Amino acid sequence: MSLSLILPPDGVADLMDHWPDEPRVYQRPRTSLDVTVTPERLYEWIDTGCVPADEIAAIKAPAPALNARSWTTNGRTDALRLRRLYERGHTIRLGNLQRVMPYLAGLARAIQAETGYSNYVHAFLTPGREQGLRHHWDQQMAVIVQLAGVKRWELWPPVVEAPMREHLESFRVWKDSYLDEWRAAGPDLTVDLQPGESMLLPRGWVHNPFNPADRPSLHLTFAIRERTPYWITEKLTGGAIEEVAFRQIILPGQIHGDALPATVAETRDALVAYLQGLDAGKMAETLRDLARTELEYTT
Repeated sequence: MSLSLILPPDGVADLMDHWPDEPRVYQRPRTSLDVTVTPERLYEWIDTGCVPADEIAAIKAPAPALNARSWTTNGRTDALRLRRLYERGHTIRLGNLQRVMPYLAGLARAIQAETGYSNYVHAFLTPGREQGLRHHWDQQMAVIVQLAGVKRWELWPPVVEAPMREHLESFRVWKDSYLDEWRAAGPDLTVDLQPGESMLLPRGWVHNPFNPADRPSLHLTFAIRERTPYWITEKLTGGAIEEVAFRQIILPGQIHGDALPATVAETRDALVAYLQGLDAGKMAETLRDLARTELEYTT
């Protein structure tokens, strides 16, 4: 169970060997994913009230996402209230399905074993002729898997370079002029994603997704968190805490007085010496193990 469940062979090869920097659409074969994660089962799950309340979002453009009190009672998911929101046109996002669905947990782990990248899965259920999220970009590669209905994706090239984690998130660096420019120019690419199709959506690509049809739309977003040199940097420096020199007290007087530049320089030099003393081969083996197993957000 791996990428081959969400992409055809040429899509898997593109992702593993090239990591495209432009959107690509593929026709994929029917797999166990299509049998296991169906609209009917997701709707049934919603109607049980068993969906974790803190993993739900309800969005109807152009309004902002609703407060969780809109679909909860006494802190628990209220199935009737959530269903009513959907019937009133709200897109329902079911987040982090890899934490609550054994099948998707296994798939996420298999993708991580294959790529070395941790990942998560969101489901988006959008009523006919409705829109949830509007123009934005994401911080990682997304594999969009259309399961039912159609979702139209209006796409624009990145306006920032290599966003990751909190750095250059769309809502943090948003300019109102962006929207005016995108609307005036029109999308560079428009994709009507159909059932049985998957799309690679690289990080940073601006997208405006909506349902243009009368029938409901369901897609899964597999967010694949790329590794970067910053990830290696964190792992290289993280072990410095094992050295007693890096655990010594910096006195308040040093922080507020004239001694701080010298302390910074000494610490920098000590860190350089520590890093030079590391065995790159052993560290690489540690990193390979971490890449296959760690679950926290890392890029």
